Amino acid sequence: MDSLNSTHSVPSIVHPPFFFVNGFYDMPHVKYYYIFMLFVFVVTVLGNSFVMFIICKERNFHTPKHIALFNLAVADLCESTALIPNLIAMFLFDSQYISFDACMANMYFVFLFSLMESLTLTVMAYDRFVAICFPLRYHNIITNTNMAVVLTILWTYTAVFFGCTIFFITRLSFCKSIVVDSFFCDHGPMFRLACNDNNPNRIIAYVGITLFFYIPFLLIVLSYVFITHALFKIATWEGRLKALKTCSSHLMLVAIYYFPVVGTYIAALHFTIHPNARIINTSLSFAIPPMMNPIIYVLNTEEIKECTKKLFKRKKVAATETNNQIKN
Repeated sequence: MDSLNSTHSVPSIVHPPFFFVNGFYDMPHVKYYYIFMLFVFVVTVLGNSFVMFIICKERNFHTPKHIALFNLAVADLCESTALIPNLIAMFLFDSQYISFDACMANMYFVFLFSLMESLTLTVMAYDRFVAICFPLRYHNIITNTNMAVVLTILWTYTAVFFGCTIFFITRLSFCKSIVVDSFFCDHGPMFRLACNDNNPNRIIAYVGITLFFYIPFLLIVLSYVFITHALFKIATWEGRLKALKTCSSHLMLVAIYYFPVVGTYIAALHFTIHPNARIINTSLSFAIPPMMNPIIYVLNTEEIKECTKKLFKRKKVAATETNNQIKN
């Protein structure tokens, strides 16, 4: 009887010591792609660090809009750091095995920071909506404190949701295979490896896509429907263009973030996508927006552009004075 009881007390959940992240399928010259991803990572780190630095340094940028932009830069920088170095280490240096705990951490942080981008873009759309549709009430509705509170709530909400996602993954038994058909510890390919009931994971995947992708995208579209309606109430074309120009950078960010993913989902509904094509599209969808976001904002936002010019001009003058002192 004692031996029977001890048998029943053995845990039924099976966790392998490691997973094998499969990556591309027999793709020639694939190492050049990882070198390109390294370039993307370096540009992402430099660009987002610069945006964060300039927002912290200039008191004129201590506004709700720039707090949201700072939050976007943090999410971009952290998401790229969670994804790309690990990607390069795995595939460029043939180290595709990853421990169970490291895999869970990789999944958690990649999705946490990536989907915080989606929520931050939604907050930025709301900021533009209030600024254009209710310009006289903007400074009462959108304050630094309100923006900080909203962003803190969103970080907490996202962290808790993906904490629950990881919890449900740890309740699965992986006794079929340890090969993850993706380029990182992706949630969908991983829960499909389970040999016990994975319906809770499937449900939480659908809920996550709805909460963090479809609903934010719908809210952004609705915001711009109201913004477009408000623009037509402005009497002059000059006034309309001036108001629209304040949204141009945000619209570019939204297009870069959402359209590749939407395109992939639509394509998947109509025909089978080759695994290599899916991995390239998904990896670029994760990597390119964090690289492009700071470039777009610096080049398309006049105030940041002017501040950047002044900053480099000051450095040039300081360097010239230093050289003159050395010569003298």
